[in-house]
Amino acid sequence: MKLKLNREFAARHLFVAALLAAMGCWFAYDGYVTYPSMSPEALYEKIEHSQPPSHEAAVKVYENAIPRQKQFMALCLVGSLIVGLGVFRAWRFDFGYDEAGFTWKGRRMTKDDIKSVDDSQWKKKGILKLNTRFGRITLDAWHHTGVDGFRAMLSPEESH
Repeated sequence: MKLKLNREFAARHLFVAALLAAMGCWFAYDGYVTYPSMSPEALYEKIEHSQPPSHEAAVKVYENAIPRQKQFMALCLVGSLIVGLGVFRAWRFDFGYDEAGFTWKGRRMTKDDIKSVDDSQWKKKGILKLNTRFGRITLDAWHHTGVDGFRAMLSPEESH
């Protein structure tokens, strides 16, 4: 069986990535179009919902608000990219197993290639860590379907 990307995990994370991207676009529009097209006094009124006490106060808000929108834009777009890349990475994760052993990154291994198994996070988080002769593998049941079947194959007496 080959591990497959958990649809619920992917949908939730892609929704967050899309939301962050949309917010980034909104902040970009405000920072590059809406706010610069307004006078300092008009922007002050829009943000503070009152008349500015002075022209200097309005200019101070104006000079702060535009860069702040651009900073929020950058944070949202970077966040969207990070979350999206996390889903892409989980989608590209290559792990499969059968009764004879398992395949990771195209390398075929047997149970004898596993040096140790850390399942201390299994009950709370569904995380199984393998230390093999060829590297460490972390399997997460929230990211992929089929991890529970692999764990059951490793230790059938503990999986019930």
